[in-house]
Amino acid sequence: MVRLVCTKLLHVKHYHKASPFSHGCFFSISFLRTMSEASKSNDPLSFTVSYLQNSCGLSLESAILASNKIRIETRENPDSVLNLMRTHGLTQAQIIKIITDRPGLLLADSESKLRPNMEIFRSLGFSCNSLAKMLMKDPRVLESDAQTVVEFFKANSFSEKQIATLTMKRPVLYLINANNILKPKLEFFRSLGLTDLEISRCLSSEPYILERSLKNQIVPCIQVLRRLLCNDKNVLKVLRACQHVLEYNLEKVLKPNISVLMNYGVPKSLITKVFISQPRALLLGTDRLTEIMNEVVKLGFDPKNLLFVLAVRSMAVMSKTLWEKKMEAFRSFGLSEDEIFLAFRLQPMCMITSEKKLKKLMGFYIDRLNMKPSMISKNPNLLLLSLEKRVIPRCSVLQLLLSAGFLKDDFSIIYMLRMTEKRFMEKIVIKFEEVLPDVAKAHKGEIEFQGFPILLKM
Repeated sequence: MVRLVCTKLLHVKHYHKASPFSHGCFFSISFLRTMSEASKSNDPLSFTVSYLQNSCGLSLESAILASNKIRIETRENPDSVLNLMRTHGLTQAQIIKIITDRPGLLLADSESKLRPNMEIFRSLGFSCNSLAKMLMKDPRVLESDAQTVVEFFKANSFSEKQIATLTMKRPVLYLINANNILKPKLEFFRSLGLTDLEISRCLSSEPYILERSLKNQIVPCIQVLRRLLCNDKNVLKVLRACQHVLEYNLEKVLKPNISVLMNYGVPKSLITKVFISQPRALLLGTDRLTEIMNEVVKLGFDPKNLLFVLAVRSMAVMSKTLWEKKMEAFRSFGLSEDEIFLAFRLQPMCMITSEKKLKKLMGFYIDRLNMKPSMISKNPNLLLLSLEKRVIPRCSVLQLLLSAGFLKDDFSIIYMLRMTEKRFMEKIVIKFEEVLPDVAKAHKGEIEFQGFPILLKM
């Protein structure tokens, strides 16, 4: 009877939504009252509905819908399942979500199936909250052969942290036959020349790839890449830079985008370079890529020059909103739009620098080194340097040398900062550490930079 009532309720809800009259409200309340009465009867179906309501916390409507999938005759097993979830820190709201999605869990063997799986996931480092989030994504994972799947990944060089990551992202992988479905994919990646460590890093980052068909998706993608890039060495570079590429229909995405670039006069060799260095740039929608190309051309870039490719790459990896935030960050230091675009033309990669890093570098150069903002815009490579690992340690070295009189104030700070690490070691650190041993400490970041003793000429 409850099943019939549920069907009627759904029919009435549908009618009420479409009707301009209010009668649906009366009938819905009437049916709810009928269902409530039915749930109090002694038949197994009404006991199931009552248990789902009173013990699990489901609403009456959800309980009736769930009762179409299970029949609870005694409390013993369902109670043990609920207690197991509670002892692992799941909240009532989380339990309601899981049971609503997978009511059959209440009839599963909590001791021989569910508890071991819970313990396996906790052993991977899942907290109570993260475990609950993962189970709410796909509660079926609790009924899987989790031990076999975890052992499979461990045998293929996945760390526990990586297994936990892919488990959280795609718990559905536990429902796939590891040896029949997953193993051939790992073997295929090895055949391309990827190491086990690279494979585990790639697939834990993008576990969706493991759900893709080897025959219909992964292999065709590799074939397209081989045609475009000519050799497996370049294919590997692309895979290492962007595993996400294997989830696209490259035949449909790449061909029109390559045509767009070639129509603007970009040589095939440069197209290959941009795809190898930043695959996502050619995985954009064709309309968006065309828009970027138009912007880059307006800024005066030559399509036959590598800087053109770098400019396209830089604009392709960020949204319009993020681009504007970077522009605003530059403006906040007094740079005009022309000065910002000058920096971009000289070094397109400067716009990829995070907003946080950009502000830290600009602030240090202006406040601590007395550089003018316009000087930075003319030397945008300064914005690609690491403040903590390169800029400050070198400034500390130069501070010591100036204070000791080994350097005059006519040296170029910009030249010193841009100098390669090898050359800086040879020309500065090694040259002076015998007469001034603290130079080596300063270069390692062990001496604080307090500012130059004299005002440098810029």
